[in-house]
Amino acid sequence: MGGTILVVDDEQSILDSLEGILSDEGYEVIKALSGQEALKKIQEVIPDLILLDIWMPDMDGIETLVKVKESYPALQVVMMSGHGTIETAVKATKLGAYDFIEKPLSMEKLLLSINNALDYYRLTQEVTLLKEKQKKQYTITGHSPVIVRLKEQIAKVAPTDAWVLIMGENGTGKELVAHTIHRLSLRNNKPMVEVNCAAIPEDLIESELFGHEKGAFTGATTMRKGKFDLAHKGTIFLDEIGDMSLKAQSKVLRILQEQKFERVGGTKTIEVDVRVIAATNKDLEEEIKKGTFREDLYHRVNVIPLKVPPLRERKEDIPELVEVFAKEFSLATNVEPKRFTPEALEVLQRYHWPGNVRELKNMVERMMILSPYDTIDANDIPPPFNQDSAQRGEFDPTVMGNSLKEAKKQFEKAFLERKLREYNWNISQTAEAIGIERSNLHKKIKLYGLEEGGGT
Repeated sequence: MGGTILVVDDEQSILDSLEGILSDEGYEVIKALSGQEALKKIQEVIPDLILLDIWMPDMDGIETLVKVKESYPALQVVMMSGHGTIETAVKATKLGAYDFIEKPLSMEKLLLSINNALDYYRLTQEVTLLKEKQKKQYTITGHSPVIVRLKEQIAKVAPTDAWVLIMGENGTGKELVAHTIHRLSLRNNKPMVEVNCAAIPEDLIESELFGHEKGAFTGATTMRKGKFDLAHKGTIFLDEIGDMSLKAQSKVLRILQEQKFERVGGTKTIEVDVRVIAATNKDLEEEIKKGTFREDLYHRVNVIPLKVPPLRERKEDIPELVEVFAKEFSLATNVEPKRFTPEALEVLQRYHWPGNVRELKNMVERMMILSPYDTIDANDIPPPFNQDSAQRGEFDPTVMGNSLKEAKKQFEKAFLERKLREYNWNISQTAEAIGIERSNLHKKIKLYGLEEGGGT
């Protein structure tokens, strides 16, 4: 398994004995004869685990443990003692020790404790990394005025318990805003439970939201907690709330008003403490006029309204978004990273993006997979994102025909036109650069109807 272990004991013989045993097990061993020496050694090399004797002169093990945990709270410590008592063991555990082993040491027990402590340490490190990754995943990208204003609003709202209604078109990042609010809230150590309101069948809404008892209906073989139960002390995110049926809206309104419910088939009243974040791509005031959304539910969830701007209102964020999406995709898939030139980014900024940020992300991933070039230029951006190429009828790597033969033709045509432009339509230089005869290149130019100036 490996790892670095710091052994702290005031008896040299014990240090030497443990060094021999642990080295044979594949561990790197550092030794210290006192608590003070141990603290100095930790500053030089942070070990993966400490074996710490309790009874030592000057600074005993308990005092050393306290100082270690003050500076390195995640560091695992296994206490050793020849005069162990339950009271001492409990105290050490409360102060953060992973385990307490009595002397004379059983090597079997000691190695098991070390392995378990190191496994736990690695697990906590993984959890920390995952949390950091999640923070990055739910970071709002951009510095346009509308995004800066949105970030400021989120920073004010998040630490409160106020309910929030997030409005915006499809693909603008409403879910990202909801996750950011939860992450910055005082409830961030509790779950955020997502409910896709549009996807829940009307006859299952109660079971989905409130849960059910065993035997409540056919197929209910076990008790199941509902979404509100799972979100207790945390946040519940009601996505696409505008797509709920009126019957479902009525049931949701009741629990939002009372903060208590009964599971399907149950009689026990369950009280919950949840913060509600709702999101919709619809104009709920218009839906109220149509009679498709309850006005009382609207006023219940619309405490703090947040508007997520469409991408066309924050086009200055596109270069930053493209860079982030390209890096994310490259890391996730081991695809070689590709660079979008300033000219390519200008093309993307001229497009109107009806699908918003989601459409942009999909386009970037598509180009990362399908583009044969390491650098993506303006001419490589396909229609409809590139209006110029749409007019010229250039190769679109997203629409490659129905056969491999047709796709090869499209690619060859686009490749030759790009290379001819690159060499200012000098046939000899182009033919030499791509490795074919001049006469062959002339034939292909004629075959594809290529003309100087980039048209077909």
